[in-house]
Amino acid sequence: MRETRLDTARIRAARRVIDPVFLDTPLYRCEALEPGLGCAVSIKLETANPVRSFKARGTEVVASLLADQDSRAVVCASAGNLGQALAWSGRGRGLDVTVVASRFATTAKLDRIRALGATLELVDGDHEVARERAAAIAQRDGIRLVEDSLDIETCEGAATIGLELVDATPSFDAVLIALGGGALATGVGHVVKAMAPEVEVICVQPLGAPALTHSWHRRRVVTTDSTDTIADGVAGRYPIPAVLDDLLLVADDAVLVQEASIIAGMRMLLDHAGLVVEPSAALGVAAILEDRDRFAGRHVVTILCGSNVDVDAYHRWVGAAGINGS
Repeated sequence: MRETRLDTARIRAARRVIDPVFLDTPLYRCEALEPGLGCAVSIKLETANPVRSFKARGTEVVASLLADQDSRAVVCASAGNLGQALAWSGRGRGLDVTVVASRFATTAKLDRIRALGATLELVDGDHEVARERAAAIAQRDGIRLVEDSLDIETCEGAATIGLELVDATPSFDAVLIALGGGALATGVGHVVKAMAPEVEVICVQPLGAPALTHSWHRRRVVTTDSTDTIADGVAGRYPIPAVLDDLLLVADDAVLVQEASIIAGMRMLLDHAGLVVEPSAALGVAAILEDRDRFAGRHVVTILCGSNVDVDAYHRWVGAAGINGS
């Protein structure tokens, strides 16, 4: 395999600086999902930690390095999950954390960022506007800018999930990974292709936020003018060229799924697994629902990447049928 920006030795080293509370998250076969999906399904539960997403694996690495360098201030743009994770990791190491987010981001995520002690600045516009503002703050104040998926620490922190997957028994045939900025997909994909190359790495993105998927298929950066999806955690418009280069090396496919399938996946995870997840975490299940024949007879792992969801919105999406059982 051609080399990505990631390094397996550094990924193994990352496990030593990540708080163990974020490591070795549950991985189990969920047989209750299988009649509706037509294949063997295991779920990797990245919501079982204090910030309810995988993002802290990366921010733990970032914060550890910053603490060692006597750099006490850091800023990031976030749709919500990265901001919570950086606030959590920074608080434990005495860092001054600023998070820039869209004022239209999920309220529960914004409230949690504040509760964790970070300074929260809201902007009018989407996540790409927040990214521009965070970069301006970093330049103005001379502080560290954490850019999710571009900063290798965010990718290699996420890649520790891949180490846990390839050590799993029994082995699996494919892994379905939510695709947003690309840290999770490139991180897990790097490890899987390096250590279990026979496993198919499939990235999943909403039809309403397709930029990185289109970029993967066309092998060049493709941007979009807007996004239209409930999966706010993966709703980017401007793929990062270096991330695309890595993704082209580790992903076997990138697919788009409809909003109705994302909602159906959330309902299934509630009804059959007892799990409340945010839309981004249901992308893998949505991909199986839209192409059952592709996965029939195979053992598939899907990473449930986050569960920070607005309760009112969740009830609107899932509805009484999902809550009471179908």
